[in-house]
Amino acid sequence: MYMKSRQALIKSLSISALSMSAALTGCSVETDVTHLKKSSQPVPVEMISMTQEQIARTTTQPATVLPFYQTEIRAKVSGYVKEVKADIGDYVKQDTILAVIDVPELQKQRQIIEARISQNESEEKRAEAGIQLSQANVQSAEARLLQAKSELNRTKALVAAAEAEFDRTSDLVQRRSLESRVLDEVRKKRDSELANQQTVSSAINSASADVVVARAKQKSAEADLQVAKSQTSIARHQLEELDVLLNYATIKAPFSGMITGRTVNPGDLVREGNEVGKGEPLFEIDQIEKVRVEIPVPEIEAAFISRGDVVKLSFPSFPAEEELKVAVTRFTGKLDPHTRTMLVEAEVPNPSRKLIPGMFGQATISLGSPAAANMLPARAIRFEGGKAFVYAVTDDVVSVVPVTTGMDNGNSIEILSGLQPGQKVVDAHLKRFKTGEKVAPIQ
Repeated sequence: MYMKSRQALIKSLSISALSMSAALTGCSVETDVTHLKKSSQPVPVEMISMTQEQIARTTTQPATVLPFYQTEIRAKVSGYVKEVKADIGDYVKQDTILAVIDVPELQKQRQIIEARISQNESEEKRAEAGIQLSQANVQSAEARLLQAKSELNRTKALVAAAEAEFDRTSDLVQRRSLESRVLDEVRKKRDSELANQQTVSSAINSASADVVVARAKQKSAEADLQVAKSQTSIARHQLEELDVLLNYATIKAPFSGMITGRTVNPGDLVREGNEVGKGEPLFEIDQIEKVRVEIPVPEIEAAFISRGDVVKLSFPSFPAEEELKVAVTRFTGKLDPHTRTMLVEAEVPNPSRKLIPGMFGQATISLGSPAAANMLPARAIRFEGGKAFVYAVTDDVVSVVPVTTGMDNGNSIEILSGLQPGQKVVDAHLKRFKTGEKVAPIQ
């Protein structure tokens, strides 16, 4: 009896369990069908299309303020610092004395060279006097030569007369018109005149030699004068060179600017820096009444940079002030191989000196004149893996279309290729669509 009742209870529970299972299964199927129906419904989306706008191509990049000129001032002579007349923060004019170096050994060298110049000038005067004396000797020798030549002409005439008288007397003696002793007297007279002629000829030769010697002495005196003048000139150039070094002992500002560094104190021993960039800098000076603003421009926009392009500058240090408008002054014309950017510079007047070298800012450069461009709101463009795409919609069906983008003005992005004018695309949406999905455009 008990066994029958238990079997009946088990059968009843089994039937109930089957009924509940069937009911639950039916409920699950109904839920899946409902979900499938919902997922197959088109997603409501807002649509947008490209618009053509007149835009000026711009690029916004970080900017850094630099001094217009900056230099480190080093010593050109060695010595002890006698006086320091400038310190950091001082604004100095060009040629303002910054420091003085004591160089007593150079002062002594200057005195020695000055004495040498005086000695050489005395040598010049002595040489000039020697030239005058030699010129007088030349003139005297030439006068003696001229006198000797004149005497030679006179003796020649006397010899000729004596020869004629000798011939005439000899003829008369042969005719026995005169005694032979008369011929002897005439012969003696003739021989005497011939001897005088030879003496005068010797005097001429001696006078000619004296002229040659006098002229040689004159040339020697002139050479001595040139040597003395050369020695004086060399000494004067040495003095000028030394004066240049003495001027280096007075350290001056090469241009007007702000002293931004000082490493020297009175009594310090400074040494000459023979090579550029060698030696400890005594001062650093920056010209800041006009500054340079350096702007690194990316490769994609570097080709559009031109001199005179408008540059708008803003600085976080002056948030309430208007942007500064300047122009592109110069650019390198090549890309940095490490950063792939081109360096652009703009000169900015800074009479108030509020722009401090090293200050950071932002520069917006206008690249050329405004031009027509196809623009699409940035929210409608998706980026993935460095590539851009949009969800184009044709007959309510989505297509994932890659696009090439251009200029970005912060709100809209230029579409260079990939879309046709008038093509509708999905506006900002959280869903990631796939090609072939249907959408329901919101009117």
